[in-house]
Order: sequence, then C-alpha cells, then structure tokens
Amino acid sequence: TNRIKEEIDDEGWNRMGKLMLKVGHFDQAEELYQELLKGASDDSDRALIYHLLGYLKDQQGKYPEAVKFYEKSLEIYRKTLPEDDASLAPTYSNIGGVYKNMGEYSKALEYYEKSNKIFEISLPPTHPDLAISYWSIGDIYSKTDEYSKALSYLEKALGILRMSLPSTHPHIKSVMNSIAAVKKKL
Repeated sequence: TNRIKEEIDDEGWNRMGKLMLKVGHFDQAEELYQELLKGASDDSDRALIYHLLGYLKDQQGKYPEAVKFYEKSLEIYRKTLPEDDASLAPTYSNIGGVYKNMGEYSKALEYYEKSNKIFEISLPPTHPDLAISYWSIGDIYSKTDEYSKALSYLEKALGILRMSLPSTHPHIKSVMNSIAAVKKKL
C-alpha cells in the first residue's frame, strides 16, 4: 500500500477508496485509509481520512465506530476552522444519519440541525443539499411524531428540490411520499 500511496494523487486515492466501498471491499478500503492516515502530512488530510473511515463504518452498519471516526474528523477540523465552516456540514449530517440509523433521534436531530445551520449560511437558497438537510430534519420529526414540524421541513425540502432538480428526479417523489405519509397522521 505504500507504493499505492506514492503513485496515486489525493483525488486518486479518494476515488480508489470510494470504488472499494462501492464494490463491497470494506477491508481493503479500510486498509488503504489506515495506511494513508499513517502518512498524512497535515490535519486537513487526517480529518478527511477520519471522515472517510466514518463513512466506511457507516456503510458496514458499525454505527458506534462510525460516530467515533466522524467525531475525530470534527475534532481536527474544529482546531483550524470556524464552527460554521461549510466543510463541517457533511460530517455533522453523516453523524445525524448514523444516530438516526441507531434510533437515537434526539442526537440525530442535534447533528442535522448543526449541518442545516451551516448549509443555510453557506449555500444558495435553492441548493439541493439544503433541501436534503430540511428533508432529514423533517424525517426525524416524523419519526418522533411531531408531524406539523415534519410537514414544515418536508415542504421546504420539496420547494427547493422542485426549483433545483428535474421534475422526474427520484428525490422529489420520495419527499412527496414523505409528505403524504405525514399528512395522513396529522
């Protein structure tokens, strides 16, 4: 793996790791990331690799391990970046997703809201990632039986998605289905 590390540029190793994940080669991806972590030259690289290790563990369903890696990534980022830096939002969102998968909805909401706050500051109001952030929060409110809040966030998400994506995009149909399910429970 040292030879791989030397021959692949930053984008290349990232693509290679993602490809390994996509085809289910989790052990090889983890080995690559651990080797890259050993040779990481700066905090930015280490933070990214910890984030990728968190994603790997998330994909494996090893949620407590995923949270640990994501938190290590955040810890490093927070040393050098402002609390509302745009590059923190995906990690906050991913931690929210892990907690959602674990059924820990209050923690999921906490992290989704942190991510959303950053997205609201750093993204244009019609950006699909902002819509997905609203959708995630709406989903949590739905799971905790707070249907009026869920509906509010889901409708925000749908409005943005309709402005930013083709009408046939699957996200639009998914959010519409979520809205219909929430309306039945109101």
